[in-house]
Amino acid sequence: MRVIITGGSGLIGRALVAELVTAGYEVAVPSRRPQEVQGTLPAGVQVAAWDGRSAEGWAALADGAHAIVNLAGSNIAAGRWTPERKQAILQSRLSAAYAVVQAVQQATHKPQVVIQASATGYYGPRGDETITEDSSAGDDFLARVCEEWERSSAPVAEMGVRHVVVRIGMVLSREGGAFPRIVTPFRFFLGGPLGDGRQWFPWIHIADVVRAMRYLIESDGASGAFNLVAPTPVTAREFAQTLGRVMGRPAAMPVPAFMLRLLFGEMATILLQGQRAIPQRLLALGFRFRYPQLEDALRALLG
Repeated sequence: MRVIITGGSGLIGRALVAELVTAGYEVAVPSRRPQEVQGTLPAGVQVAAWDGRSAEGWAALADGAHAIVNLAGSNIAAGRWTPERKQAILQSRLSAAYAVVQAVQQATHKPQVVIQASATGYYGPRGDETITEDSSAGDDFLARVCEEWERSSAPVAEMGVRHVVVRIGMVLSREGGAFPRIVTPFRFFLGGPLGDGRQWFPWIHIADVVRAMRYLIESDGASGAFNLVAPTPVTAREFAQTLGRVMGRPAAMPVPAFMLRLLFGEMATILLQGQRAIPQRLLALGFRFRYPQLEDALRALLG
């Protein structure tokens, strides 16, 4: 069975490609840098040229494919959120989703499922409220981006294709994302919580991200939104204390909120305002996490 992964060269995309190839799937990755990306992926993965805006160049791959997983979008942490950067963050996601819809429209034998990436930022800052998939959307910039991103691929459901949205939390991986940057100060005995430490971190180990995505691809009855977060969210203070314990380092040097805002501008809200999100629908579907506890996840990553 063939699975197409847009955004297949990113952190989650590379891990998902490896997971599916190991499971025996045929995997194809549309890319704007096909020659460069080909060398970073396992042997046998087909890489097709893509302009990032339409299905031109890879639409034929969607015909008869089992699934399309849409992870494509400009990195939200790549720079300060200027008006131009905000537009690029939103437009890159909408363009990729429209390309997926176009590919499904053109397919004679349509995919069985489209997995659409999103983020727990969909819910906006919610304090100590427990967040499930039934919780409403927030109203800040990232929440609005996620809401539009999810809606942009929804037309595939009207074509008889199962539509699944995965709202992904903070991904813990040695290979990239926020985790290596969080770990670095701890290595030099300078670690501590971000801000006042009371904000929630809806974390998840990269292995469980891709295992959950595969589970949703293979679960014929799964549709709608799923929170891809570990079942045990922690506060920023608890995260820092657990990381310090695992590394044998103190966690006594908090990073003041004003400093984060000075360094990152509005983007600092990602670090200072989280969600106490739980994977209610994923657990109800029967998915079993490999790393449900933060300390076990950190030891696996740092051991």
